[in-house]
Amino acid sequence: QVQLVESGGGLVQTGGSLRLSCAASGRTFSNYGMSWFRQAPGKEREFVAGISQSGSRTNYADSVKGRFAISRDNAKNTVYLQMNSLKPEDTAVYYCAVSRGIYYGPLLNQYDYWGQGTQVTVSS
Repeated sequence: QVQLVESGGGLVQTGGSLRLSCAASGRTFSNYGMSWFRQAPGKEREFVAGISQSGSRTNYADSVKGRFAISRDNAKNTVYLQMNSLKPEDTAVYYCAVSRGIYYGPLLNQYDYWGQGTQVTVSS
């Protein structure tokens, strides 16, 4: 059974940093693209960042480029999201997801497993 467990969320002031982790089990995750999404209250879930199977290639939403960094450790079946220079508009529940294959882009229907989410709140 595939499980994704996110951690690292919390409350931070504007300009602060957080590092999210997503621990995966139940699949050989080095064979799959992985991504982070987020969903704010009353808004649709949106793509934040994605990473290829090996970790050599990444993909970011324009809103987080230069501030966020996605990485993965396949030996630990874990993907990370380092978030710097946080803004109030980054407040959301953050989800990690495993794609159906090598995909690591923004289309939600290309992901078949999701974590339960971790809350990130940025105060102004």
